[in-house]
Amino acid sequence: MTAGGTIGRLKQRQEFLAAARGRKAGGASLGLQGLRRPDGAEPSASAVRLGFTCSKKVGNAVARNRARRRLKAAACEVAPALGLSGCDYVLIGRTLTIDYPFDALKRDLGRAFVEVNGKLAGRGR
Repeated sequence: MTAGGTIGRLKQRQEFLAAARGRKAGGASLGLQGLRRPDGAEPSASAVRLGFTCSKKVGNAVARNRARRRLKAAACEVAPALGLSGCDYVLIGRTLTIDYPFDALKRDLGRAFVEVNGKLAGRGR
């Protein structure tokens, strides 16, 4: 039930807000929100879609962009294997994302994907 296929992007505000109403997981280094799209929501309903965001609490524009770039790089390696098809995910950068060791960031992201996917499948809280 993993994506194995294409990975799309969330770009519109309403898509981010919809994912915020979904299941959440994360820790000090990042946050992850996930939501299963309704059936027939769009032609590529089987694709996993990702969005990336960082608030101004993370720092100035340079710091926020660095955090987003690190999240994108980690997601490129983790999401194809752990993202559920037909789901939207939003990765939220934190202050720690900027200087966190990359392997630990990928490990935290993988753990967050497993936790959110378990909640989406009805296992867990």
